[in-house]
Amino acid sequence: MKTFFKVLGIVVVLALFGGTLYYLWDKSKEKPIVYETENPFISDVIKKTVATGSVVPRKEIDIKPVVSGIIDELYVDEGDMVKKGDLIAKIRIIPNMINLNNARSRVERAKINLKDSKRNYDRQLGLLEKGVIAKADFETYEFAYQNAKEELETAQETLQLIKDGQIKKSDMPTNTIVRSTIDGMVLDVPVEIGNQVIEANNFNAGTTIATVADMNDMIFKGKIDETEVGKIHEKMHLILSIGAIDDIKFDATLAKIAPKGVEENGAIQFEIEADVNLNDNEFIRAGYSANADIVLDRADSVMVISESLLKFDEDTTYVEVETGEQEFEKRIVETGLSDGIIIEVVSGLSSEDKIKKIS
Repeated sequence: MKTFFKVLGIVVVLALFGGTLYYLWDKSKEKPIVYETENPFISDVIKKTVATGSVVPRKEIDIKPVVSGIIDELYVDEGDMVKKGDLIAKIRIIPNMINLNNARSRVERAKINLKDSKRNYDRQLGLLEKGVIAKADFETYEFAYQNAKEELETAQETLQLIKDGQIKKSDMPTNTIVRSTIDGMVLDVPVEIGNQVIEANNFNAGTTIATVADMNDMIFKGKIDETEVGKIHEKMHLILSIGAIDDIKFDATLAKIAPKGVEENGAIQFEIEADVNLNDNEFIRAGYSANADIVLDRADSVMVISESLLKFDEDTTYVEVETGEQEFEKRIVETGLSDGIIIEVVSGLSSEDKIKKIS
């Protein structure tokens, strides 16, 4: 019985030892490499460059007051649609005290002058009616009286302009009412009721009360590197990708290329503008960041392969084509347009060829 267990133990040890040796031998064997293949296919090849920028309205106007004062009323809010001439705000004028005092003084002097001129006019009119003086002498006093009335009226209008910013009897629109100068959408209202605003003048750009833009006429403003600017020209087709709108691409047409570049981060950049083509139901908010794919060249419905399949030997471009089960031969090909991922095959391959992938 003991002999049986000894033999059994030896057999088990030998089996384990043999199994281990076989496992190690099997692991050490090189497994045959199986190369994957890929067929040429038909596709469009589009060579393009990318410009980064944003989509903005072509016409964006800052509405500024023509008089200084305090915002008394606001008639619009951001997002409102306005027409040319629509009310934007009303301004309450805070007059300059020196100018106001001078204007009041001028009115009082004009009243005194008018009172004296009228007294002389009435006296001379009575003498004229009695035949004491000639009409020529009377006309001098009549002229002085009319002139005094005009002076008082002018002084009163000047005082009213300083106090209220308008003349009530005038047909001209009041300066205290701010109106839109274009049709469009109100993009921004940076002031509130009670804010002080300054009129535009030679020394100050003035306070912006509202920004109005035509949102139906949008353009793309971007910049392109100097290495690419020589490859583009006006009227080229662009495809806009807007970061905030994932599922829609927008067509655009290149309209302007800046003649002068600007240095940014050590590289020269040229500004470009493109007209964005919008449908009636499409709306883009002003300031969206966007990338513009500028089509430099394209080949439609041509035979292509993945550019990674190509091999190079000095000036020769070739691929390896399967001739049998995992057997390949070198095939020289002529290539055309590439977009960096796929490349056009002009000659050397057919659609049935199986090309070895590079592992």
